[in-house]
This record gives sequence, C-alpha cells and structure tokens, in this order.
Amino acid sequence: MWVRARLGASARGDAGMATAEYAMGLVAAVAFAVVLYKVVTSGAVSAELQSIVKRALDAKV
Repeated sequence: MWVRARLGASARGDAGMATAEYAMGLVAAVAFAVVLYKVVTSGAVSAELQSIVKRALDAKV
C-alpha cells in the first residue's frame, strides 16, 4: 500500500521535468548549431572547405 502511495507522489512531483529537459536540450542544440555555423563560416575554415571541394571536383578517376 505504501509503495503505491510513494510511486504516486513521486510521479506527481516530476510532472514538469520532461518539458524542462526538452527545453534545455533544445537550447543546447541551438547553441551548438550557432558555434558550428560560426566555425564553418570563418575565413580559414571556409577557404579550406572550398579547397577540398575544388580538389574533389578536379579529381581524375
């Protein structure tokens, strides 16, 4: 009997946790995307990526 009461109390106490965890995961994903975008669009990385693509397109089989 006390097990059922204990489980019911803990389930009610964590009702908002899924939403909070989802929101924090979304914020972390957006922050990671912004950092990745800044790195990829920086001058040195952009030039290197263009060089790699150009070499791949000019490759002879």
